[in-house]
Amino acid sequence: MARNKHPEETVNLILDVAFRLFMEQGYEHTSIQDIIDNLGGLSKGAIYHHFKSKEEILVAVTDRMTAESNRLLAEIRDRSGINGREKLKVIFKESIFRPVQDDIFTVAPNLSNNPRLLFSIFRETIYEAAPKYILPIIKEGVADGSIQTEYPAELAELIILAANVWMNPMIFDDSVEEANRKFMVFRQMMQGFGLDVIDEEMLDRLGELAEIYQKNR
Repeated sequence: MARNKHPEETVNLILDVAFRLFMEQGYEHTSIQDIIDNLGGLSKGAIYHHFKSKEEILVAVTDRMTAESNRLLAEIRDRSGINGREKLKVIFKESIFRPVQDDIFTVAPNLSNNPRLLFSIFRETIYEAAPKYILPIIKEGVADGSIQTEYPAELAELIILAANVWMNPMIFDDSVEEANRKFMVFRQMMQGFGLDVIDEEMLDRLGELAEIYQKNR
């Protein structure tokens, strides 16, 4: 009865529990029954009323994880008064300085042990974040002269993959020193494209997040 009157509450509860279990024991090692056992009395029917499979739950969990980030990207993409290169800098700065990042890096597992969740994040990065948010900014930068490239789509994918995947210590379990070296290479790469958008404050913050992650392993 409760799930019919308050379906959003039921969905949020399922996703909260699934996210915690995926983080603690991995997607592959979490069963539908595990989720049911942690729902405080809700039945298997409550899950299947909203989700056809564990895979659908994973997609919903990933969508919720990226929703806030995508709202930020959309707001910066559509911001007026700054050029394309400046928008890229704002994206990096505001993304890494969000207070929620401390919580994420504190509780996050090594995603290499969570291949299905990792692939879901990878898919979202390539098919959502790159074309919908980064590519329009690069095209705007090409048009206003602040970014020089003949391959805007490929550059958008390269930037977002390097930032979200290659530099992510949750995926490669990089030490703080290894993470800092990647950050420096990323900065040099961006400068090579004429995009001096990573400053010392950002590098310090990235190192801080890497330390938070490693401290809680």
